[in-house]
Amino acid sequence: MKFLFDLLPVALFFGVFRLAKLFEQAAYAFVTTYMGVFISGGAIKPDQAPIMLATAVVIVATVAQIAYVKLRGRDVDGMLWVSFLIITVFGSLTIYFHNPDFILWKPTILYWVFAISMAVSQFGFKKNLMRQTMEEQIKLPEQVWQRVGLAWMVFFTALGFINLLAAFVIFKGNDSAWVNFKLFGITGIMFAFIVGQTLYLSKYIEEEQA
Repeated sequence: MKFLFDLLPVALFFGVFRLAKLFEQAAYAFVTTYMGVFISGGAIKPDQAPIMLATAVVIVATVAQIAYVKLRGRDVDGMLWVSFLIITVFGSLTIYFHNPDFILWKPTILYWVFAISMAVSQFGFKKNLMRQTMEEQIKLPEQVWQRVGLAWMVFFTALGFINLLAAFVIFKGNDSAWVNFKLFGITGIMFAFIVGQTLYLSKYIEEEQA
């Protein structure tokens, strides 16, 4: 359930971008009329409207996520705050400079911040963030928790490079292809990693239960 909650802004970004692509002139008119005050020069090209509108929606969606968690009386986890900060900064730069490169960099910066935070916490403060997140659900030996933490650090670091490769090499100049990759490709890679990790941990879970 939390995975779907975390995926919501990405799904909205994809949906709004696709819809704006279908109705580009309407999206262009909307962005020019209602977002012009936030744009350097006050004007954009019609083909820039979809990414601009999708970026604005994802910022609002992230704010709504935090508001929802707060209204339910729960603490907002650190990753959501980091995500909010990065999407707000890079999304705002994308809109102001009407340059999609900022939003293309956003996932990479987010993944690398996660990786660095986990490394500093685990090796600097001896606190394993993955253990704190997962320990209520599963019990694992200490050395396995260390491997899990290290695996996520490497994974997030690699994912950051994969996003840059997709955005600026493989799909350079093709925002539509990158948006597709961001939703389906990155999500698929993450799902495969989680499945692989689950299979790896299953033997330790069985040993604990035995």
